[in-house]
Amino acid sequence: MNKLFSRANVPEFLQNRRLRGIAMMTAGLAILGIVLAFLLNWIFGIVILILVGVATLMVFNTMAEIGADTTQYISDLSFRIQQGEQEALIRMPPGVMILGDSDQIEWVNPYLQHYFGDTDVLNRSLTAVDGELAKLIADAPAQTMTTVTWRDYRFTLYVQPDFHAVYLYDITHYQLIQEQYDNEKIAIGQIFLDNYDEITQSMTDQDISNLRNYVTNELSTWVQQFDMYLKQLDDDHYFILAYAKSLAAIEADKFKILDTIRESTSKQNFPLTLSMGIAYGDPNLNKLADQAQSNLDLALGRGGDQVVVKAADQEARYYGGKTNPMEKRTRVRARMISQALQELMNESDQIFVQGHSQPDMDSLGACLGIRRIAKMNNKTCWIVLDKETVHSDVQRLLDNLKQYPDIDASIISPETALEKATDQSMLLMVDHSKPSISISADLYHRLENRVMIIDHHRRGEEFPENPLLVYIEPYASSTCELITEMFEYQSQEGEPINKLEATAMLTGIFVDTKHFSLRTGTRTFDAASYLRSAGADAVEMQQYMKENVDSYLQRNHLIEMVEFVNEDMALIVGEEDQSYDPVTAAQAADDLLNMSGVDASFVVTRRADGRVGISARSLGEINVQLTMEAMGGGGHLSNAATQIADKTVAEVRQQLLDILTHSDEPETATT
Repeated sequence: MNKLFSRANVPEFLQNRRLRGIAMMTAGLAILGIVLAFLLNWIFGIVILILVGVATLMVFNTMAEIGADTTQYISDLSFRIQQGEQEALIRMPPGVMILGDSDQIEWVNPYLQHYFGDTDVLNRSLTAVDGELAKLIADAPAQTMTTVTWRDYRFTLYVQPDFHAVYLYDITHYQLIQEQYDNEKIAIGQIFLDNYDEITQSMTDQDISNLRNYVTNELSTWVQQFDMYLKQLDDDHYFILAYAKSLAAIEADKFKILDTIRESTSKQNFPLTLSMGIAYGDPNLNKLADQAQSNLDLALGRGGDQVVVKAADQEARYYGGKTNPMEKRTRVRARMISQALQELMNESDQIFVQGHSQPDMDSLGACLGIRRIAKMNNKTCWIVLDKETVHSDVQRLLDNLKQYPDIDASIISPETALEKATDQSMLLMVDHSKPSISISADLYHRLENRVMIIDHHRRGEEFPENPLLVYIEPYASSTCELITEMFEYQSQEGEPINKLEATAMLTGIFVDTKHFSLRTGTRTFDAASYLRSAGADAVEMQQYMKENVDSYLQRNHLIEMVEFVNEDMALIVGEEDQSYDPVTAAQAADDLLNMSGVDASFVVTRRADGRVGISARSLGEINVQLTMEAMGGGGHLSNAATQIADKTVAEVRQQLLDILTHSDEPETATT
């Protein structure tokens, strides 16, 4: 009896819960109808019973047939799906491999077997079959699509460790298309002959023609070597068009064309240097051309003889810049800048001037010089200075300024400057061009649309966006030298430069040139002569440069810890728990250059603000600027520095050693 009513004997369509419910409800209504029919008339009841029985039999048979057909359809569909899955695993483009627990290949589909050739791979260790593929699979992150190269093919690799399954999809065709697209992106460049005008002034027409032909021939040979296009726009200006593939090749070549032309022309006693600005990565050619011009301006602002390669959304890459920039400014240039400064001052209601943080004598001397020029033009000028962060030499100058109440009253704090600033005020940034190292970055942001820059350091990538006027001359000894040249072109109606201002500015030149021994040209001595004639006091200058006993002892302590790198480089590393004044560290770096055999010096110390600072100096043979740029700093070829946060002194030392030991003179750096 139990077997009779078992689930196996129940019709298949009644095993469905919803159909079973409908059948029960229908049966109930039929029984109710039969009962009512018998109550009315037994003959009518019999007729209804027969009709209900026949209808029930027909419905039962029909539902049974439908259920059987549905079951057959589902069975056929399941079979086709399973067969399709099997066919897909065997024939679909992605390669599939199933591995055992011991790295054995249990199964591969025919598509993947094609890449193994005739090699029998089943039941063999994957490492024994193909060690390269085994390493790629072992290194691949689980359940993450990864692009790999195997047997000269590019694959998308996907690993399922839970199922020991590996999927490889050949994307070589699409990858080659992508690489071709990337390689054929357009790069635009501009080439400028830095000192063409200065060199050709004293040359005959024949020599000028020979020089021009030589440069053009060298550049033409160079662009043909790297499949680029060259067009001469002017005697000293060229335009180049290249693919990204060619740009990568010339970057790998380190732009040796710069060395070729410089060395060849130097042998003929007319050393000519090139600067280039190259832009890439933007589909808009107008924006690309603007970026190329901006890159060329950056290269020239850094002193020339170098290449700047930069996309709009990436950091710049520098090549070259290994030589000291040649003096090519003229008095015409100084006069034009002086007159432009005068006009800008007349258009402003007041002038603010600020140097860099931790100001030195060149920075403060330049501020005093600008204030005097403003006074000559009957303009109010405020010197922005944080008196709490000055060194001893600057403090002695500030103490002497008390003898000049009008000058002393013009020195204000950054907070006061922000209160006084208006939309018609002008800000001069002297002895620096990076807003981030200004004494007051807030004041810069307040007046960022009315900014002028006067600096003698090489321009970096961080630079004000819309300055009113830029006067950057990397070959000048100091900012004080540049400002001194402006005095003779200013109105002489106002009070001339006084003794203290002249002394401060001469001290700035004296300190930055290391007693007129570095970066000193004829214009430097002309500026020094002018300041001496204006009353600069050599004795008072020596007073400013005196150092206190503690600083002297700290400097000597640092020098005692000197070590040598690459034989010609001296390195000092201060203690982790001892902070040193940046000026003391810089003086120690300067002193190391006086030692025999030392061509470059680096001093790594902890600063009072918690950052680790590096002062780098050289005699000119080694470019310390590029080394410091590689570590986020900058400066001159022979005088540079950087400050690094969130690192220990030991970590910074190791980072510096990695750069120095990999290349005696790094040719590229990123800012």
